[in-house]
Amino acid sequence: MLCTAESCHTEVSQPKSNHRRGRAESVAHLAGFDEAATAHATSQRRYASDTGVPRSTLQHWLKRRMSLDASPGVVRFFESPEGVAFLHRLSIASHFVMGFVGPLGLRRVQLLFSLAGVSRFIANSFGVHQKLGHEMENLIRQFGQQEFERLASEMRPKAISVCEDETFHPEICLVGIEPVSDFILLEKYVDRRDGKTWNEAMSQATKGLPVQIIQSTSDEGKGLLLHAKEGLGAHHSPDLFHVQQELSRATSAPLGAQVRGAEKVLEKMKKTAHRAGPGQVASRVETPCNSSASNTSPAAQETPPTQETQKAEDALIQARQRRERARRSNRKVGEVYHPVDLKTGALQSADMLKERLEGHIDEIAQIAREASLSEACHQRIEKARRVVPLMVATVAFFHRQVHERIEALGLPAAEAQKVEQSLVARAYLERVAQKAATAEARDELRERVANAASNGSDDWLAKLAPQMQARIKETIEECADLFQRSSSCVEGRNGQLSLWHHSLHHLSGPRLEALTVIHNYSIRRRDGTTAAERFFGVKHAELFDWLLDHLDVPARPAKQRARKAQEVLPN
Repeated sequence: MLCTAESCHTEVSQPKSNHRRGRAESVAHLAGFDEAATAHATSQRRYASDTGVPRSTLQHWLKRRMSLDASPGVVRFFESPEGVAFLHRLSIASHFVMGFVGPLGLRRVQLLFSLAGVSRFIANSFGVHQKLGHEMENLIRQFGQQEFERLASEMRPKAISVCEDETFHPEICLVGIEPVSDFILLEKYVDRRDGKTWNEAMSQATKGLPVQIIQSTSDEGKGLLLHAKEGLGAHHSPDLFHVQQELSRATSAPLGAQVRGAEKVLEKMKKTAHRAGPGQVASRVETPCNSSASNTSPAAQETPPTQETQKAEDALIQARQRRERARRSNRKVGEVYHPVDLKTGALQSADMLKERLEGHIDEIAQIAREASLSEACHQRIEKARRVVPLMVATVAFFHRQVHERIEALGLPAAEAQKVEQSLVARAYLERVAQKAATAEARDELRERVANAASNGSDDWLAKLAPQMQARIKETIEECADLFQRSSSCVEGRNGQLSLWHHSLHHLSGPRLEALTVIHNYSIRRRDGTTAAERFFGVKHAELFDWLLDHLDVPARPAKQRARKAQEVLPN
């Protein structure tokens, strides 16, 4: 248990004869003896008699303190209850941050203690750190299980979405995250990644949770599609990243190669023209030795370099324009894939979205034809086009869910329409603004939200009862979070796990479980909340404080033993 300054000054009970006193008890007695000796000139014999501590033991503690190789002030601090409490917190914090928050490992903890000079007061061998790391891993897993069960029992029922994907270490790891809170529901090593395995893993992960998964966002893997349809009975939302990736792979490299090729041709033309000089032909046609230059026909000479250079420049301009058009159309696919028109702030129907998406993909297909790209490039474009109906269905799903939730509020038709078409759209734009890539885009979207809020469309809300206002606002927030077009939260988590595996070369099942608990209950956003707080809607116990209470104070370093000199045998 943690030795605090207050607890270590409390009176120690009479020990048994075979009682082995720990570090916290010894420093508490030393502090008590120092105080008694200073204030009342209490002798060692008298203090030992009053506290039940053998005098020889007290003398041993005092002798050990005097033998420490450090300045008296440093020794006085680290051999006090406050110093032991500091060492305890430092030891747990170092292991927690370097071993579980970041993949630095035990050797870095050893190095830290050595450089900081605290290895004189705390055990710093690899075996000691390894034992503490193992104990901490088990306690972190225990904390996660206890808090999950407790918070799940207090959680109110709700419908959620989930983002899912697989990663490899090289073992197959299934990862499922609730995207709004960033709470990891599932992170587990399995032998297969088919639909049945996904169903079993997710069912076990959500056991005891009062949630209904209504939407799954992932790539188009067969196991994930089967899992969403038959296991979850939820709507499957395609991942926008994979659609844009196919379009980019179809055009980016081939069009880039054409640009580079055109640049090389133009550079060659310019060098040739420079060598030939102004008004000269670019090259000479080889003729037999006995023929004169006057017999050379005009057709046998090349076009003047100015014309050839102009053609090369035109070809380069066209290649660059095609590449830029393809890039712009691919970006437009992501810009229009929203249930709200980002330019007008109005809800976007599924039919309107379909027309826009197909228009941008048609533009990319036209560019591929103009550039005479390969058949494989056209197949990639068509593969991306086949996902358009699923994207349109996701927007239609969003509108249905929003309409049903607002209808459940029981508002008059006019007010319900204002909530759906104005307030939900505005809340969605606020979320898009937070994720915009540039400051200019964020400012533009926020200005549009501010303008919409200033038109007085929600003045009627102030006239409602506070409970009804809170219910409407909660529904608006839930509706704005419904549309999930990307599984980027899972991709980011997979990247973190890859870094862990790269550092440690192996992630065991227990270590993976502990890392999941750290993500859910320790990592905080800028607003100070953890993923578990956002998911469950209530506060949970502090993981680090819980570890302090359940891990012992650090042991002292082992006494350095003099090594016996090896006997030198005579020659």
